Amino acid sequence: MSGVLKTVNRIVLGLLGLVLVLGGGSVLAVGLGVNPPSWWIHDGPHDVLLSEADRDRWRGDGWWWPTVIAVLAVVVLLALWWFVAQFRRRRLTEVLVDTGDGEGALLRGRALESVLVSGAESLDGVARAAVALTGRRSAPEARVSLTLESHAAPGEALTLLSDDALTEAKNSAGLATLPAEVRLRAVKHRAERVS
Repeated sequence: MSGVLKTVNRIVLGLLGLVLVLGGGSVLAVGLGVNPPSWWIHDGPHDVLLSEADRDRWRGDGWWWPTVIAVLAVVVLLALWWFVAQFRRRRLTEVLVDTGDGEGALLRGRALESVLVSGAESLDGVARAAVALTGRRSAPEARVSLTLESHAAPGEALTLLSDDALTEAKNSAGLATLPAEVRLRAVKHRAERVS
């Protein structure tokens, strides 16, 4: 998940939480008998938040319904963008390889992913591997998912992946670093009978 999306998520969730806590807390406080200030939206525990006069105040004005519809449309579009952005992870299509001549060359992202997959699957104890490159083409990052055999030690598999497959891919592509997020799973197998 990109840093911008994480920041937007934190801001949106923080603002929603703040509005809900302040709004709900103030309604609860007034409902429990706390005297609100004179400018507050309701006066006491038996008062409604919006009276019928407040709800009907602008209905006759020509700008009211277009404004309500436009605001609601913007809110819906922003909510849809935010929802889709949660699931969209941009896969890197090409990696910039430093050739030493100042020009550089482009390496297909899928090619580097397949090299990483074959390197990871050749490690002892790894049944399957999946790799996706993210980040920028000059600074790629790898998301690696390893499915381990029942006899594999997770720490050892992680060390082998880092020392062998990731280091080899980083060196062959001429990258200074290749940060990786690794998720480990175990192959489902039947319980072994001990006699």
